[in-house]
Amino acid sequence: MVKELLRKLSDAHGVSGCEGSIRDIIRAEVAGSVDEIREDSMGNLIAVKRGDGFSIMLAAHMDEIGLMVQYIDEKGFIRVVPIGGWFGPVLYTQRVILHGKNGPVMGVLGAKPPHMLKEEERKKEIKIEDMFVDVGAASEEEVKSLGIEIGTPITIDREFADLAGNRVTGKALDNRVGVAMLIRALQRMESPHTVYAVFTVQEEVGLKGAKVSAYSLNPDCAIATDVTIPGDHPGIEKKDASVEMGRGPVVSIVNASGRGLISDPRMVAWLRETAERKKIPCQVEVG
Repeated sequence: MVKELLRKLSDAHGVSGCEGSIRDIIRAEVAGSVDEIREDSMGNLIAVKRGDGFSIMLAAHMDEIGLMVQYIDEKGFIRVVPIGGWFGPVLYTQRVILHGKNGPVMGVLGAKPPHMLKEEERKKEIKIEDMFVDVGAASEEEVKSLGIEIGTPITIDREFADLAGNRVTGKALDNRVGVAMLIRALQRMESPHTVYAVFTVQEEVGLKGAKVSAYSLNPDCAIATDVTIPGDHPGIEKKDASVEMGRGPVVSIVNASGRGLISDPRMVAWLRETAERKKIPCQVEVG
């Protein structure tokens, strides 16, 4: 089932630059469904289905946003830096997993207790640089004995779970959803063209893996799969996000007001015509 594959991918850990466990799952899932699997020097996993037509690159990024150990103080409290884009307040009091040399270590993100905040401090947003990770250790030496050091990656401790309406919740659904889609496509796909399914690294820190693979493969066209923001959510105006959950995939025409992707009009037309021909509900987005 797609849901069980998504559960496996969501529960695995792969901060940008540390995607190895995700890569291993993908490799096992697509083996036997493709003609070639290879890993480039940056860590992108490339699965190839060969054909005689033109070449198509389908991309989905493996990495997730996380944190990294920056400093360990003498009392064993750990300062961190964000890896990828975080909204700081959502991290406060979250449980985290530190992926140290000796295995995973549980911790919790803390900050100055609200009871001790001055009036002017209460009005300010809690920032990541104000937080620390507490693993229960009483000294720097004890932290290091757990296999934790500067540079240790950290992920949120959050298990995949079912919601009502055949919906789910979990960490790293950006973009393990795209990864699961691409795996299933490879397992079911028959195409006269050469398809490069690229599971990319370091998207959350600047699209780095996708840039490298696009240049190295030089495909005739490329489609990146990722998540987007639905507008059917409290507090969001439809003019700012018009797509809705359950109404089909979304074709992004312009992203980040043109600072990001601007899709080729021919590609947009091709995708929309294909969806119409196959009777697949399809939405479009300008953001």
